[in-house]
Amino acid sequence: MRALQWTGPETVAVNEIPVPDIGPGDLLIKVGAAGICHSDLTLVNFPYKIREDPLTLGHEVAGTIAAVGADVVGREVGERGVVYLFWTCGICRECVSGNENVCLAAGRVAMPPCPGLTEEGGMAEYVRIPASTFVPIGDLDFLQAAPVADAALTAYHAIRGAKEALRPGGTALAIGIGGLGHVAVQILRAISGVRVIAVDIAQEKLDLAAECGADLGILSGDDTAQQLLDLTGGRGVDAVFDFVGVDATAKLAVETVAPNGAYRMVGIGGGVPEITAGPAGGPAWPWGATVRKSLGGTRSDLYACVALAQAGKLHMEIERFDLEDGPEALQRLDKGQIRGRAVLVP
Repeated sequence: MRALQWTGPETVAVNEIPVPDIGPGDLLIKVGAAGICHSDLTLVNFPYKIREDPLTLGHEVAGTIAAVGADVVGREVGERGVVYLFWTCGICRECVSGNENVCLAAGRVAMPPCPGLTEEGGMAEYVRIPASTFVPIGDLDFLQAAPVADAALTAYHAIRGAKEALRPGGTALAIGIGGLGHVAVQILRAISGVRVIAVDIAQEKLDLAAECGADLGILSGDDTAQQLLDLTGGRGVDAVFDFVGVDATAKLAVETVAPNGAYRMVGIGGGVPEITAGPAGGPAWPWGATVRKSLGGTRSDLYACVALAQAGKLHMEIERFDLEDGPEALQRLDKGQIRGRAVLVP
C-alpha cells in the first residue's frame, strides 16, 4: 500500500509498504480520508531524528472496516467510522473515569500512544487500530468525518472544560481561526448561548469565522485587548480559547479574561502567559480566573462531536489533497495557506 511517512527531520515521502497485519483485538481500516494537523508539522519539523524507522503520519482518520480481529465482538466488515486518537490502557483510574486523554500509563507527560505520532498512522491506504478506538459515523462523508477525530474533538474538549464560564449572555473568544478555531466557533454556537468573538491576523480567517457563526471578528493589532475590554464593558471575556499558543496570544488572553473567567491553552506555540501571584489590577491575572492546558479529548467527547456533525451542527471547511500531494499540503499548512483543514484521500 501507499503511505505518507516521516523519514527524518523535515523529510516526508510517499512510500510503498506492506498492508499491516492485525492482532486478535484489532481492526484493519480501509482509509477514506485523513486530516492534516499542526501536530503533524511539529513531528515533521523536529530538528533531530526521533526513531530509526519511517513513521506513517496521520491521527485524524475516517474509513471502513476491512478486517476484524478474531477476539473482536460487535464490529463488522463494512462499518464506517472514525478513529479515536488516544490508544490508552483502558484499565487505569483515569481511563475508567472517562479521562482517557490523560491515561496513567502515559506518565506525567500524559501523552498516550497516538497513531501518526507514536504509532503507525492513517495517511495511508490502510491502518491497523485497536478495536476499542473505532467510533461509528453512519453515512457521514469521510472528508467531513476525518477532522472530527481531532479538530472537533480537541475544540469540544476545551469548550466542555470551560462550561461553567459559558453562561448565556456571556462572551467567548476564539483566537486563531484555523483547523480547530473555525470548528470551535460552530461548537460554541451549537452548545452555548454566548456571544462569540473571533481574533486572527488574517481577514480571510475572520471571514471564515463569520461564515461559521461568529458574532464579531477582530483583526489582531496593538489595540486588540482594549477593543475586547470595551466590548465587554471593561469586565473582560468570560472564556478565552487560544488555538495558537504563542507569546502574543497568551498575553492577549491574560489581559482580557474576566474575573472567574476561563483561559484554555490549546495551541502549542510555546507562549508564556506570565501569570503571577500579584494583585489582580490592570492587565494582571484577575481573581477567580482559571487556566488549563487542554489536550485532545475523551472518547465520550468524540461521540458527542460525531453527533453534532450528523445533526448538521458542524461543517468542516476543508481543502482536499490526494495522498501523493501530502508533502505539498504540509508545506502549505506550515506557511499558513490552508483555509480550515487539509484532508488527504488515498
